[in-house]
Amino acid sequence: MILHELIDYGTLRLIWWGLLGILLIGFAATDGFDMGVGLLLPFVAKTDVERRVAINTIGPVWEGNQVWFILGGGAIFAAWPPLYAVSFSGFYLAMFVVLAALILRPVAFKYRSKRIEARWRSSWDWALFVGGFVPALIFGVAVGNVLQGVPFRLDDTLRAFYEGSFFGLLNPFALLCGLMSVAMLAMHGAVWLTLKAGGVVGERARNFGTVAAVATIALFALGGLALANWVDGYALAAPMAADGPSNPLLKDVVHGDGAWFVNYANNPWMLIAPVLGFAGAAVTLIGLRARIRGLSIIASGLSIFGVISTVGLSMFPFILPSSIDPRSSLTVWDASSSHLTLFIMLVVTVIFLPLILAYTAWAYRIMWGKVEEEAIRDEAGHYY
Repeated sequence: MILHELIDYGTLRLIWWGLLGILLIGFAATDGFDMGVGLLLPFVAKTDVERRVAINTIGPVWEGNQVWFILGGGAIFAAWPPLYAVSFSGFYLAMFVVLAALILRPVAFKYRSKRIEARWRSSWDWALFVGGFVPALIFGVAVGNVLQGVPFRLDDTLRAFYEGSFFGLLNPFALLCGLMSVAMLAMHGAVWLTLKAGGVVGERARNFGTVAAVATIALFALGGLALANWVDGYALAAPMAADGPSNPLLKDVVHGDGAWFVNYANNPWMLIAPVLGFAGAAVTLIGLRARIRGLSIIASGLSIFGVISTVGLSMFPFILPSSIDPRSSLTVWDASSSHLTLFIMLVVTVIFLPLILAYTAWAYRIMWGKVEEEAIRDEAGHYY
């Protein structure tokens, strides 16, 4: 037997669908609190010292957290080439805006404290805000558009043609999802600040985190209501072979009201995902008000896990539906790389992902502890 045939093609496709979800959740849970701190910076910190306290809660770890973003993009490129081709070309301008915002963040970290002028530092503080708010908003807008279907089609040679526009992405449901993403990451960032920032910064973050947790619950519920009543979902007209060829045009797709809820009716265990989304945010709210910081950060992470898992499980087996030609929609079963490619990638992942997790855990352990205003003042050269 050839080695890669030890795991059948359909199982490998399913594994990589799950791994992609894990990478996206890892990115949202780690770099998410970085973005959350950035977008909260103008509100939780009023003086230069307070802002330096907030910035230094993420200063030692933000670069490592971006590994998950790189891994997620790499996994899409290698495991789901059609998904990469359509999404990264169709959402090109949106991706460019995200990239520009993300570039602002490291520049702001490195240059903010090079000069002591208030105007100089304030400008970079707002750059950190943009670097947190814009990606959080656009990632949510992208998810909202994916749930509605993206205006692309495939011709007979499987070439993709995107027929949408940048401003077409900014529709009401997508903006709702964008605000949901901002609220969720603001909640996560606020919890991180209560855990890591001493003094008034942590206290202000607790108040903003309370509001963000309530907003997360309300917007998540509103998004579900919209999906049930106003946004058409997609479904396969007939079952597909899990080990079939990677040709999206070999299937028929139907769409209509409530289609994204069919999986929950057929597999009630999937309801765990939305329950975690709601319960995690609710427990975060309770933990913030009761000042139970450890509970809050765990619950906030579980809420992120639940929200992202809800999207993935609702859409399964779709990964990118087409609004103008449903037959061109990409699914887990017809948009992957070859059997051998997925197997080689899995072997590499099994070897290197534990190393990344171990190093990340070690880095967080070494750099743990609160950032206090006294330390910022007394050892100014050692901090951002």
